[in-house]
Parts: sequence; C-alpha cells; structure tokens
Amino acid sequence: MKINVPRLGFSMTEGTLVEWVVPDGGQAVAGEVLYILESEKVENEVAAPLTGTLRHIAAPGDTLDVGAPLGEIEPA
Repeated sequence: MKINVPRLGFSMTEGTLVEWVVPDGGQAVAGEVLYILESEKVENEVAAPLTGTLRHIAAPGDTLDVGAPLGEIEPA
C-alpha cells in the first residue's frame, strides 16, 4: 500500500516530511505514529493505516505535493 502525502487542511497543497518515526525496513503498526509532516507551519503526527514493513520513498526535508508518495507498507 502506498503512503501518500495527506491533505491535512482545506488549503493544504504540499507538506514537508520532518521525520520518519519508523525506520526504513521497520515494522509499522496500524494506528501508531509513522511519520511527522509539516504543513502550513504546523507539525502533524500521522499514523500508519495498517501493519506491515515500511519502505521509505521520501527523505526528511523533502517537500511534496498532496498525494505524492512518501513510502509504502507491505502488509504483514
């Protein structure tokens, strides 16, 4: 499952990946914080939608449009 930049506010068009909480190749757990995304100068903790192995696509500091891929979770 692709992990894309979510729209966290009505006017949000892009977000900056601040930090991956789960390392590349690590185990993401549904409902637990997966990464931190900055949008409109607010940092948001974003939870994993499902449990599985995480593969990073974007790196911290990358600014991406809403809907752009950040990573991928391979279900457990």
